[in-house]
Amino acid sequence: MPAITQDAIRELAAFRGDRAPVTSCYLNVDGRRLARREDVEHELERVLREARRRGNGSQSCARDFQLIEDYVRGGFDRSSTRGLAIFSCSEHGLWQVVPLPVPVRSRVVVQDAPAVGQLELVVNEFNRFGVLLADRQRARMFVFEMGDLTDHSERFDELPRDYDARGERDQGDKQSHVDALTSQHLRRAAGVAFEVFQQRGFEHLTIGCPDSILGEIEGYLHPYLRERLVDRISLPTSASLDQVRQAAIDIEIEVDRDEEAAAVERLRSAVATGKRGVAGLDPVLEALGAHRVQSLLVSDGFSQSGWRCGDCGALRTLGRQCPGCGSEMHQIEDVVEEALDEALRQSCAVRVCVGNADLDVLGRIGAHLRY
Repeated sequence: MPAITQDAIRELAAFRGDRAPVTSCYLNVDGRRLARREDVEHELERVLREARRRGNGSQSCARDFQLIEDYVRGGFDRSSTRGLAIFSCSEHGLWQVVPLPVPVRSRVVVQDAPAVGQLELVVNEFNRFGVLLADRQRARMFVFEMGDLTDHSERFDELPRDYDARGERDQGDKQSHVDALTSQHLRRAAGVAFEVFQQRGFEHLTIGCPDSILGEIEGYLHPYLRERLVDRISLPTSASLDQVRQAAIDIEIEVDRDEEAAAVERLRSAVATGKRGVAGLDPVLEALGAHRVQSLLVSDGFSQSGWRCGDCGALRTLGRQCPGCGSEMHQIEDVVEEALDEALRQSCAVRVCVGNADLDVLGRIGAHLRY
């Protein structure tokens, strides 16, 4: 799965449909929530049903919807894909599918340009993982980013596998010498991990190694790497690339779940103490209108109809008169989705939480405030 870059997003965002609109489809295919193929197809049916109602009979849009449906129903590799971003404009020959290693909020947008907000969110917020595999003789180093695994193991020089036992009298204490070579090797492995960190950067580091050398190799790590350590993985240095990639995906899911829980707990504390935190749809919409939102958390699947002011752009759950400027508001199908788009336009951090009961209790949406 090639990583999507900012340059690729900018190129996509520059596309314009002169004679027909562009259909942008984001589809959550995360196996944690949609385990079966039928579940994914039902999710697709849901968002396409809503999109067809808004299609206004456009033949180009109808062809776009059919292409998207054919692609998803035709099957795709879900082993490392948890979200899909699909962009289509049949009239102008645009067709681009971007598999994503993170879940997305399922929706279809029809407008004159691709809706790239969620792609930007993924690129800006996605964590990179360093993966260090080591034993007493070998070491391998990888960086896992956006489902793409890059091997940096060429930096290592393998230690000899067989110790030359020509005579202990000539060599001294053989075991001490072997231990010294092992320590030198592990120190070098930790050093390469830091070199890769300096050149590529990554937010988390996981290690796969025998218990007998774990303490030593962790002791050799630079402090910047020690503070990025997450749970270990159970892989030997001989693991295949597919095994390393799957282990990185598993640790990524675990870290994401922990970070999600911590973010919700911080929000709950901020709301309880009244310190720069609000929960519930109405308070969040009001804070967005005042440009006070720093980060936004929303439960996956949360939606509600609402209203938008045509003059000042204010979002509300009730209309018809804007409480800010007094102008008439128009009804919209999903004010939650509009709120997420507005948060992205304001450069707010946005996190979609899957199955977090604590956030659901808070009203399924909440925000940390700038002031």
